[in-house]
Amino acid sequence: MSGMDKPRQDSCPGHAVRLTINGVSRHAVLHPFTTLLEALRGDFGLPGTKRGCGAGACGACTVLLDGRRIKSCLTLAAMCQGLNVTTIEGLSAGNRLHPLQQAFVEYDALQCGYCTPGQILSAAGYLAERHDDPANPKTIREQMSGNLCRCGAYPNIVAAIAAVAAGG
Repeated sequence: MSGMDKPRQDSCPGHAVRLTINGVSRHAVLHPFTTLLEALRGDFGLPGTKRGCGAGACGACTVLLDGRRIKSCLTLAAMCQGLNVTTIEGLSAGNRLHPLQQAFVEYDALQCGYCTPGQILSAAGYLAERHDDPANPKTIREQMSGNLCRCGAYPNIVAAIAAVAAGG
């Protein structure tokens, strides 16, 4: 491997990073350019957040940062210090599913399930944004356009989100 191919992390010192993840204060020594996705999966043992494209285009890595949806593959973990990160593992209340998780099951809004954590967290962020007509399918499709589903479960995803938005 030439010097150009060698990952930069071999030569960079680690830095202590403290994050609040799913309501729990966590810390790790991370390289400065470690993404939040890498930290969640590798350093904090939370595999629910998925790596899809690695370029922010597919939305599989979507998490909530202080309640706002972000692509964790594009976000450095160090940038999240002092902020609250919510992953799919922290969305439910104990053994009770979050209403979006329940709706995804009831409306069969998943097939392979790979994109589902990102879809659900993006939907949670969308609903928290308080749009004028959150149950409107057109608005849902527009707002969820950053989350791809290769299985094509879009109609059921939209139906599940609309049901929760309408209070169902």
